[in-house]
Amino acid sequence: MNAAGVLADLEQALQAERQALLANDAEALLQSTHTKLAAVRALQGLPADAVAPERVRALGELNQANHVLLSRRRREVAWALRHLGRVESAGVYDALGQSGARPQARCLGVG
Repeated sequence: MNAAGVLADLEQALQAERQALLANDAEALLQSTHTKLAAVRALQGLPADAVAPERVRALGELNQANHVLLSRRRREVAWALRHLGRVESAGVYDALGQSGARPQARCLGVG
């Protein structure tokens, strides 16, 4: 495939990734990430002078915007889990290499 086709595939994957993030669609996010990584691998296989630097820069900015959105989603999920009492993370690993996160039940109502 030529550079223009690879860049078009990458742009489509980035747009799909953004839509999946906005729609909270985990399955679509996994698929778009798979497609994006395949396009990046194809792009890395092309000679450097075959791709337009300004197009790569624009796609990099789109990828960065997706990263910001993904980071926001992760913080929202972590906040919700923490306030539901589902995960209390120590942020460290024990001697067996297990995460310090432990699920905890919390009563959310009075009976």
